[in-house]
Amino acid sequence: MNSTERNKDVTKEAGVGAVSRLFAVLRCLGECPEGGERVTQLAQQVGLSQPTTHRLLRSLMDEGMVEQDARSKRYRLSLEFFALAARAGQSGNLRDVVRPSLLRMSASLGDSLFLLARSGFDAVCLDRSEGPYPIRTFTGDIGGRVALGVGQGSLAILAFLPEEERDTVIRYNLPRLRDFHLYDEVMLRSEIDTVRRQGYAARNTGVLEGMAGLAVPILDREGKAVAALSVATISDRLNADRMPTVVDLLKREAAAISQKINPFDPVLRRPSQVFGQKE
Repeated sequence: MNSTERNKDVTKEAGVGAVSRLFAVLRCLGECPEGGERVTQLAQQVGLSQPTTHRLLRSLMDEGMVEQDARSKRYRLSLEFFALAARAGQSGNLRDVVRPSLLRMSASLGDSLFLLARSGFDAVCLDRSEGPYPIRTFTGDIGGRVALGVGQGSLAILAFLPEEERDTVIRYNLPRLRDFHLYDEVMLRSEIDTVRRQGYAARNTGVLEGMAGLAVPILDREGKAVAALSVATISDRLNADRMPTVVDLLKREAAAISQKINPFDPVLRRPSQVFGQKE
């Protein structure tokens, strides 16, 4: 390698490092209190010197992504940053496609509906439509994440992954599932077989006492699960008489959504990034 090539490599590495530091500052600002944060605290949190952090903040301000309060001198993410993030969430992504279905099913069933998408070994809640009944779920609010296999939505996704991929997830997630006192491997694989055979995942009064859940996978054109529609309600409302109707409704909606999925949708490739989380 000659000196020119070495200089190019050094410049490239420096550029990558600068980008990483910029994003570290942005992530830190995203977790700051509403009023923002002083440069001294930001420097401590990102592990950089105060002059370096100040230079990074100035660069972000030049791009309109960060602003400084004139009185408190604290830094915070700008309105332009949030506007950019909002625009990135448009253009027909999975949430846009599914939102009408969530609202329609929630109104029709009178229960809470959730959209979950796969994110590595986890499932992330991308959207929800609240029903009238007070419920508890593993994912919680929009942006919440759980290990694949925890809760009916993530179990539906796990069950319809390709076999080799599914085995990899099972091996990685088994210790995490045991933390919830949910499964050993035999029980998990048996449950997955049941979900694949039925085409849906359902549980009435499991770990979350008094709660019931049912979910169907949303499949891509190759039949691989990329997301799931899930209904959460109180256990009395998901009885044997009502369940077939709920299953049929969710399956029909999921099939219709599958036809509209954009295979290049960044939400499917990096769902956590919608909420500023790491993959």
